[in-house]
Amino acid sequence: MSKNEEIEEIEELEETTEEAVEEISVEETLKQELSEMEDKFLRAQAEIVNMRNRHNKEREDSAKYRAQNLAKDLLTALDNLDRALEIETNDEHGESMKKGIEMVREGMLHAFKEAGVEEIDSLGQTFDPNKHQAVQTIPLSEGQESDEIVQVLQKGYILHDRILRPAMVIVAQ
Repeated sequence: MSKNEEIEEIEELEETTEEAVEEISVEETLKQELSEMEDKFLRAQAEIVNMRNRHNKEREDSAKYRAQNLAKDLLTALDNLDRALEIETNDEHGESMKKGIEMVREGMLHAFKEAGVEEIDSLGQTFDPNKHQAVQTIPLSEGQESDEIVQVLQKGYILHDRILRPAMVIVAQ
């Protein structure tokens, strides 16, 4: 082999090596781009799943608490029915009227229960600022505990796990 042939062969090898290096570099670039695209795809899929879950949760909450505004509005009417039942009557007509009011009240309470609205049990319970609103405190009497609710001025109501209205109470301190 002559020197020229060796030089040509070396140059051909160098060109082949450069081409192989370029091919490897292109292949690595393509692999990296593929990896980035796969990552973007997985992130987009995860975002779609999160959006679907968030949407489902919002729909469930909407259905669960659909009665909230109506129940809040009807609480005043229920309070008025309770006040009407406290009125003393001396005649049969008055008693008949009270019986009718009691039936309406029971119907409302049944509808509330069906919608998930419940009265907050307060009398004799320990004061909880999340469920009760203390409008007055009185000194402890014998047999009472500190922070015990001794009188309920206005009933409180809860819808599933949300407070519709806190109970207005008097607390022993």
